[in-house]
Amino acid sequence: MYLSNVNNNNNNNNNDIVVRVACEGDTHYAQEIVDEMASSAKVRGTGIAKRSPEYVANKMLEGKAIIALTTGGQWVGFCYIEEWSHGQFVANSGLIVSPNFRKSGVAKRIKENTFALSRKKYPDAKIFGLTTGLAVMKINSDLGYEPVTYSELTDDEAFWAGCKSCVNYDILMSKGRKNCMCTAMLFDPKDHYQPEETQEHFKEKSKIYERLLRLKQHKFLQAFRKKDNNNKKMQASQPHNKPFNGFFEKLGL
Repeated sequence: MYLSNVNNNNNNNNNDIVVRVACEGDTHYAQEIVDEMASSAKVRGTGIAKRSPEYVANKMLEGKAIIALTTGGQWVGFCYIEEWSHGQFVANSGLIVSPNFRKSGVAKRIKENTFALSRKKYPDAKIFGLTTGLAVMKINSDLGYEPVTYSELTDDEAFWAGCKSCVNYDILMSKGRKNCMCTAMLFDPKDHYQPEETQEHFKEKSKIYERLLRLKQHKFLQAFRKKDNNNKKMQASQPHNKPFNGFFEKLGL
């Protein structure tokens, strides 16, 4: 099954990449995909919910994954769909691109196809994603997602249990599952802005979101480093010159 093949002509490699729904014949890429997921998270210094090759392969068999390959069969990128709360919510998860093909525009094509597949399979579901990267936030904004608090996501315990394999799980639980390193973004088919509006919003607020991601990483990790060092006299002072207090407080910062 093929959804779309939107080429980004500013990169020749991208023109030779096919983005489509994964199938049984793609399951042999599963190990390479999960290895790159783990490696990428380690390089970035961020956490990720770990998935087994069997889990990824099963998503392919279910027709709930998008894969990108070169015309010669080289693996390029991947993303999959997860259903939660009896189909009320759908997560587009695990976006990963091979290092050799990053900054080629293929990540956006994969996300576009995953979003289209989600809308086709679950037309009434709220689609969400969690990310630690500004680039993915931009792609999501282009699709009509908007930043939300964790309370607006699924309350399905199975979803949150999947975070246990992430290195930042202790941070998530210390915040009462209200916040963590990831930023939540959501598309509600029944109540959403037009992509042009979310694009413009992200363009206007991108510096704020960039600072938010840095602040979350600094504040959360600093707290846990002090905890690990048994520093019981950790100060709870607020950051200076903190803008948009209401927005940050809503996020638990």
